[in-house]
This record gives sequence, C-alpha cells and structure tokens, in this order.
Amino acid sequence: MRAVRISVVALLLALLVAWPATTAAPLTSNVVIVTIDGFRWQEVFGGANREYFKKTSDGKPPAAELRFWRDDERARREALLPFFWNTIAREGVVFGDPSRQSRVHLTNGLWFSYPGYSEMLTGIADPRVDSNDKVPNPNVTVLEWLQRRPGFAGRVHAVGDWDVLPYILNVDRSHLPVGNMPPVPAPRTERERAINDLTADLPPYWNGVIFDAPVMQAALEALRARRPRVLYVMLGETDEWAHGGRYDLYLDAAFRSDRFLATLWRTLQSLPDYRGRTTLLVTTDHGRGATLKDWTDHGRDVPAAETTWMAMLGPGAGAPGTREGVTVTTSQLAATIAALLGEDYRAAFPAAAGPLPGLK
Repeated sequence: MRAVRISVVALLLALLVAWPATTAAPLTSNVVIVTIDGFRWQEVFGGANREYFKKTSDGKPPAAELRFWRDDERARREALLPFFWNTIAREGVVFGDPSRQSRVHLTNGLWFSYPGYSEMLTGIADPRVDSNDKVPNPNVTVLEWLQRRPGFAGRVHAVGDWDVLPYILNVDRSHLPVGNMPPVPAPRTERERAINDLTADLPPYWNGVIFDAPVMQAALEALRARRPRVLYVMLGETDEWAHGGRYDLYLDAAFRSDRFLATLWRTLQSLPDYRGRTTLLVTTDHGRGATLKDWTDHGRDVPAAETTWMAMLGPGAGAPGTREGVTVTTSQLAATIAALLGEDYRAAFPAAAGPLPGLK
C-alpha cells in the first residue's frame, strides 16, 4: 500500500511539473510568428544603403536602387518595408531602434541560425546547440510544449524554407507538423498539393533551402485549411542572397517578406477564427556584419551579428510605438508567445528568459 501511495504521489508531482497552471488570462487567442532569416536591423530602421549597391555593366544604378533609395531615411525604410512601418510600427510595437536607445540581442554568443532559432523558441542559449548540423534539438521548444497544453493539441503548425527546421523542432519527439521540403506536410487540399507540386518544379538554387514563395503560400493555406492557434513561418531568402553578396536581391526578398506580412495580416482579419483575436510576432535569428566588407557574413567572428530587432502587432502587444530606452533578448520570445496565450512557459522551464515587457 505504501508503494502505491508513493507511486501516486510521484505521478502527481510529475503531472504538476509537466502541467503548470496558467498565471493570467490570455491576452490573445492565436499567435503567428514570422522570422526573416539574417535580416539586419540596419535595413529595418534605415532602409537601403546606397553604398552596398553594385553598378550594372553599363554603369547605371541597379533596379533595386531605383526602387528602394530615397534621400530621407524614413522614406527609405517605408519604401522597403511599407507594411512594417505603416501598420506594425503604428499599431503595434517595435524593439531594436538604436536611435531610440533600444536594443535586441542574442545571448548564445554564436550568432548563426540553429543556435538563434533554438534560443528564440526555447528561451535559453544551450551550449550544446553549436552548429547548423541536422541534430535533433535536445530542448523542448515553446511550440512543442504548447501543443501538449489544453486547447492546443493539433493546433500548432510550422512551415519553413530550411531542411534543418524539423531538427530544430525535433519532430521525432514533438510530432509537430512541420513543412519545409515540401512545405506542406501530408497535404489535405488540392491547393496544398499544388503548392508542393510547384515547389518540386522550382529549381534547387540552394542546398537545403527552398524559395520563400511556396512557404508563404503554405502558411496562408494552413490558416484556411488547418486553423492552427499557433503558426510559425520561417522565411530565409534574405540570408541566402546576403551570403551571395546580392544586396539588390536581399532587399527584394525583404520587400517580398513585408508584402507577405501584409497579406498574412489581411488574411487573418478576413477569417472569423482569427479576426481581432490574433497577435503577430516578427523577428530574425541573427544579425549580420555592419560594414560593406562584412555585411554578407555573421557568426562569432562578426560581433555586429549579435544585434537584431523584434516587432509585435495585435492583442496583448501593449501601447503602440517604437520602444525607447530598453534592451531585450531573442530568448524572451518563447515566454512571450506563451504569455500572450495565457500560459506560463517558465513554470515548466525556469531557466528560460521571461516575456517581453509591456504585454497587456
């Protein structure tokens, strides 16, 4: 009998650890997270940099310079990211503008992709996550944790352009539906099948990375067909074109990412399950070099790559505007996602960073 009592107590304790109580009423019903890989804060807050453009063979400015250059900094950044600056920044909150003494930075010390994604989705910088190798993440992401919470089973979805994403989310353990190559896992609709077919017909331009367009379409169709409460979207062309030294195509990719955000937000407001009940979080996994010489790179040898940015739009974001005089970390994203949904991620993972300030 004593052994039975001990077993029951042990089971109850295990349940309490795995199933912590919520600490507050939810601020929103749904959360959508979009990451734009390796997109620098310099372009977010300053727009295009004329010095980075390469002249064409006839000595004329490239088309991207004509599209995105403006003499005024505010006009430049709005030309590059019109939805970000005309909607997110006005109706939501933005972190990381150095002119406002605001900073967002990584804590992992490595400043490249897998450690960055792991930090933002688990709330910690784990020294075991030290490469971009296809190694299952030993840490439980907030996405995996949420799908085990009441009301979230089968309602968490992820789609991205990189074939390492399933390892970051440890699909063998988490069993999360993760689209990457192809972007729709187990397609259910004709449109989802068409998205996968289109992806297969596109050229394999990079190793292990697909173009953003089918990822964007897969994310939009997931909202319509699957109705997730938590959706994570990984976009990556900005990083790929930057590594290739193509500043013009890097800006084009950023502009298309912004257009996707506008379409995504419009779609959310058109669907009854999401209209007025969904919060959008946008950020990046790492920065890049801050000079013409090293802007194409990132990693531990490029200190400027530590600094990033973050933005939020929708219920729970708090008073709108660009935050001033505040420093936050990428690791705060995981607890923020949970807190917006009324869940306490740190009760399960005390080492994780707390939520962003100002949520209400």
